[in-house]
Amino acid sequence: MKNLPRVLVVEDEPAIAELVSVNLRHNGFQPVWAEDGVAAQRELDAVLPDVILLDWMLPGQSGLALARKWRGDARTRGVPILMLTARGDEPDKVAGLDAGADDYITKPFSTQELLARIRAVLRRRAPEQASDSVTVGELALDPATHRVTWRGAALKIGPTEFKLLHYLMRHPERVHSRSQLLDKVWGDHVFIEERTVDVHVKRLREALGGAGAMIETVRGAGYRLAAPAFAVGAAS
Repeated sequence: MKNLPRVLVVEDEPAIAELVSVNLRHNGFQPVWAEDGVAAQRELDAVLPDVILLDWMLPGQSGLALARKWRGDARTRGVPILMLTARGDEPDKVAGLDAGADDYITKPFSTQELLARIRAVLRRRAPEQASDSVTVGELALDPATHRVTWRGAALKIGPTEFKLLHYLMRHPERVHSRSQLLDKVWGDHVFIEERTVDVHVKRLREALGGAGAMIETVRGAGYRLAAPAFAVGAAS
């Protein structure tokens, strides 16, 4: 019997969890249900799933807190997280993505949309997890250790900003539109506004400090990461 993709469903409402699990099972997935963060952590410690479906509102730790926790752990960092929530406002979507979620599905949702989103993150998982270190000027990023350094000094970068920076650094000097960045960094987020990208670019620039100027806004086109001519060998 071939291994079916394992989906950890973290949902405190049994009726929703059962409905999701039945649909997953009928479409070639292996669902595992956890009703809160403690049960979910127990499942993660036992076997890493291929995808986590994570409800925002949970007893104990919220889905947002759990997403941040799992993104901060080297063992669970690479597991795609799809947040399921009734909170559909843009600030909530940005908060969910900023916590490290790969996708965001607003309740009520259709089974077909849910399955399509799961398949999409599974397809994107391998190519967007390139493990080679990349350097542009004096800015260096190492995906394996999740570290970013500027002129040798370590920088603190959030999980979503890290993915955005990684993509920009792998394609330096190229101009990327907001829709291209949404597709390449976040994936097929049909309901996420393009200005979400602006929010994360602003946060990334702030986190980069002196290197923030390397991320240029190209009016009417999007964003580009450029290595300043003075970067190599420049004094601090």
